[in-house]
Amino acid sequence: MTDPSGTDRVRPTDPLTAARPPREELAPALRDVRAVVFDNDGVITDSARVHAAAWKTAFDAFLRDHPPAAPRDRRPFDTRDDYLRHVDGKSRLDGAAAFLASRGIDPTDERIRSVAADKERLFVARLREHGIEAYPGTVRLLRALRDAGIPTAAASASRHAPELLARAGVRDLFDALVDGGEAARLGLPGKPKPDLFLEAARRLDVPARRTAVVEDALAGVEAGRSGGFVPVIGVDRAAGPGTRERLLRYGADIVVGDLGELLTRGVRP
Repeated sequence: MTDPSGTDRVRPTDPLTAARPPREELAPALRDVRAVVFDNDGVITDSARVHAAAWKTAFDAFLRDHPPAAPRDRRPFDTRDDYLRHVDGKSRLDGAAAFLASRGIDPTDERIRSVAADKERLFVARLREHGIEAYPGTVRLLRALRDAGIPTAAASASRHAPELLARAGVRDLFDALVDGGEAARLGLPGKPKPDLFLEAARRLDVPARRTAVVEDALAGVEAGRSGGFVPVIGVDRAAGPGTRERLLRYGADIVVGDLGELLTRGVRP
């Protein structure tokens, strides 16, 4: 550009576009979906580690005070294998009952409620002390879905889901939320029943067959499959031996280590 003096003048650079990275677009696995339902713990926020640590403290104390008859059933709670098999994705009461039964302990109502209440106290204390964060890859995917006009919902068996999402700063990225409190109010059965996810899809006004479910729990993957959701996406953050295979066996169409893998780089207009 030339000014009246006859010298060349450089047009100022627009600071809003100068350093903008290429837009992230949805990978082929998500390009035909009309909505996406996300589990929370371990998928949106890193709260699964806090849940697992609280369960371990609660269960280990219970096993010490009420040792099972078989010595092999007295081993401590494993935050990876036991958590994934028995409590991940389930309500506190269902998770407590499943783990106690797995150790040969009669899951009476009193025992279930006692260990679940202990876990709840420990979880809340850890949450208040250490806070919570959203996974960066999940946030990137949520923003790409929003750019593409695809509605999203969070569905969690935990009553803490609204607080966790708010603390992680991502609540406004979801068009709907169905948490443990809502599930109880509506009488929805827990995972592996698909009702929690079906209610989330209903609130987005999209049929399950056009809605993706994203889960890291075996019970949640099974729920997505039985509910007719397509695709069912498993998340294996631990990348431990056998976890990917188990997620696929329970019904995942694909398994990723991070949700950023569901994005590709496009050209920003």
